[in-house]
Amino acid sequence: MSETPFRLEHDDAGTQFVVSAAGTDLATYVYRPDTPLEESPKPYVYPLKTLSGASVGVYRPWDHRWHKGLQMTWSHLSGDNFWGGPTFQQGAPGHGYVWRENHGRQVHRAFDRQDAGDNEVSVVQGLDWIASSGETWIDESRTLRFHSADTAEGVWALDFTAALTNVHHEPLRMGSPTTHGRPDAGYTGLFWRGPRAWTGADVIADGGHEGDAVMGTRGAWAAITGEHDEIDGGATVLACAGTTSGAAPLTWFARSSAFACLNPSPAFDTEIELEPGESLHLTHRFVFLDRRVDRHELEPIARRFAL
Repeated sequence: MSETPFRLEHDDAGTQFVVSAAGTDLATYVYRPDTPLEESPKPYVYPLKTLSGASVGVYRPWDHRWHKGLQMTWSHLSGDNFWGGPTFQQGAPGHGYVWRENHGRQVHRAFDRQDAGDNEVSVVQGLDWIASSGETWIDESRTLRFHSADTAEGVWALDFTAALTNVHHEPLRMGSPTTHGRPDAGYTGLFWRGPRAWTGADVIADGGHEGDAVMGTRGAWAAITGEHDEIDGGATVLACAGTTSGAAPLTWFARSSAFACLNPSPAFDTEIELEPGESLHLTHRFVFLDRRVDRHELEPIARRFAL
């Protein structure tokens, strides 16, 4: 692999930075977002692009305004909602989602380290997870590493590492709608929402799983490959599940029906209880390919980028 240099540039307002390579702004990380409270304010990566500049993300879609590119969050956290939108409540009328005044937020504290080398950019960030009560429940150390840009292959990668430490005086119950009674709705953790054009795109995953059958599986990787709007051609987003220090295994919330998304959920169907002072460590990787690929081509790429 012949790697391409990266560049890191902050805005003057101190709200976001842009990572670029090969003349393309690949990722904008908004760390001080201007987000309504009901969308649970949190940092996010958007715009998100391939090396050729094609969009591989979406921002505030009409169906879920709290979806913003790629973001780390939690849907059910000891009764609070750090995800955004309504909270699933078993037995509630309709689909079980209820608007409540329980939205948490993530607040940027500081960048503990920023390394912009020739072939990668690495940023370490400190964040406070503040509950609806105003109390800080989680102290997070987050690392974003942008690397492996190769113009010949049309690929680049983003590693996302988080250490979530309970600084609350009580255990934190970290779950999802599925742990609260809704089947196949185990979304929580690092979540990517794809472009609207990728609705119905091909979903391919480790273990031979494809399409709707990927939901709820446990494998090393999952991917979505789709066609672009506006410009010709397509792309592939590959997610490597990575690792968790939690007792629950990483499980895929992945689909393209309704909308395209990839989420290696740390609490898909099993709640995590994080004791005061205890940390949950997560490591994931997303790989962005500037073309559509089938399983035959994707499997060796997934092995090469495996965590």
